[in-house]
Amino acid sequence: MAKVSMIVNGNPVTGNIDPRTLLVQFLRENLRLTGTHVGCDTSQCGACVVHLDGKAVKSCTTLAVMCDGHEVKTIEGLAADGAPLHPMQEAFREHHGLQCGFCTPGMIMTAVDLVHRKGHDLSDHLIREELEGNLCRCTGYQNIVESIAAGAKAMANSDLA
Repeated sequence: MAKVSMIVNGNPVTGNIDPRTLLVQFLRENLRLTGTHVGCDTSQCGACVVHLDGKAVKSCTTLAVMCDGHEVKTIEGLAADGAPLHPMQEAFREHHGLQCGFCTPGMIMTAVDLVHRKGHDLSDHLIREELEGNLCRCTGYQNIVESIAAGAKAMANSDLA
């Protein structure tokens, strides 16, 4: 067993885990944060994207022990309970950037990372390129692209960004 300690969504957490435990397993099974989804287990679909020290990573191929001493943010950590949605979450709601919702947490976490890296004025082409590692089987992506563009602009005027 390995002991891990990290900050998840602003809260210190610890656990004794098998050293082979993936971050997505630790989040879902140990911490019961089920917003991070498991879609492929091969880092192909992006449903498991979380932020590790502020950068998007695929938690299905990241060992939890690698996160010891680091900070992890999941979809549950973007907006506090009872608070308004994060601007990117609100943009997905307003622009119907989801259908079944399975890919949505990973898409939103990827989108927030994209805005942090590339700024608030994103072209459709850039958004589509950056979403290459995120799969959606329902929407056809157009509403997702529109949601991300709107969310990026909204993040420029928000303290939640």
